[in-house]
Amino acid sequence: MSHNKLTYHVNTYNRFPVEFIKGNGAYLFDKEDNKYLDFLSGIAVTGFGHNKPELVNAAKNQIENLWHVSNLFESSPQEELGKKLTNISKLDKVFFCNSGTEANEAAIKFARKWGNGRSTIIAAEGSFHGRTFGSLSASMQKKLWNGFEPLTPGFVSVPYNNIDAIKNKIDESTAAIMLEPIQGESGIIIPDDNYLQGVRKICNDNNILMIVDEIQTGMGRTGKFFAYQHPDILPDIITIAKGIANGIPLGATICSDKVASAITPGNHGSTFGGNPVAVAIANNVVDLLTGQTLNNINEISNYLKEQLQTSNFTSIKEIRNKGLMFGLELDKKIDAKEIASALLKNKIIVGTAGNNVLRLLPPFIITKEQVDFFIETLKIVLK
Repeated sequence: MSHNKLTYHVNTYNRFPVEFIKGNGAYLFDKEDNKYLDFLSGIAVTGFGHNKPELVNAAKNQIENLWHVSNLFESSPQEELGKKLTNISKLDKVFFCNSGTEANEAAIKFARKWGNGRSTIIAAEGSFHGRTFGSLSASMQKKLWNGFEPLTPGFVSVPYNNIDAIKNKIDESTAAIMLEPIQGESGIIIPDDNYLQGVRKICNDNNILMIVDEIQTGMGRTGKFFAYQHPDILPDIITIAKGIANGIPLGATICSDKVASAITPGNHGSTFGGNPVAVAIANNVVDLLTGQTLNNINEISNYLKEQLQTSNFTSIKEIRNKGLMFGLELDKKIDAKEIASALLKNKIIVGTAGNNVLRLLPPFIITKEQVDFFIETLKIVLK
């Protein structure tokens, strides 16, 4: 399904034939001023919707003062954001970058530097950690590797949600285990309740690091600030991006003191990382992610799930979700991409993931009325 009309772009995306020119709340508007309900949030990015006044004002105030100075100088707003993220995560230090793949590159480098000769990182089949060489090599999906080999060495794969497989792969070269608390790109794959606890115990027993990729699951998406907080564990390294600045590029690698102590000036860096405008917005995003917001996420999540269940969609084989991260696995006879296209024609934006899964990542400000509109439209489309 190719809609490409791009003349000057490298052909990296099959784009839908719609261009959005403005947004407000949970809605996007195209050039003809048609209104679309946004159930994708820019792929789990605009958690607080579009044009939120507090975030717009934070960006405007910052951009009128300072856009960029580089990380060679002190930054109080970065310190403020670092303090908030370490308090919430219960870890100690933060590195700022621009994207999820960069956050994961930093995590890989930090783990190897800490490993001091131990360099192997265990990753899970079906994982997605990014598209630069380190993060791509940790992404255990062969279809992503085609044409790009040789990959970065030092990564081994195990089946996701399988504790014994990890135990069997650990040897004297193992530095870390890297995984997503929920696999997003593979179709919202949710592991057993005790999986992350089991991985944490293995890491403790073998003195290896636990890296949790929270790029899609973090920043409130699953109904807690971080998804690893559901099983109440503490990783050694957490990576975040996507929702942290509601759409302005920003990523972060949060780590414990024991990891941070291995890093010295010159080991790693980023020209644009922790850009003043992105950090100004992120400081406001974190402040907005209060208990009240998280309660709303869980409440509307339950409502959306109930509506999906009680509507008895015969073509939906399984509903998988945590908070406002939903994967609807469709009957094999139905193509998820075609359903996404049909919903777009009916003015609703959704995504797809994994093996024939409709992916719903609505903004945290979604209302029950908007959920009802989505359900009624899905009924029409699936008929």
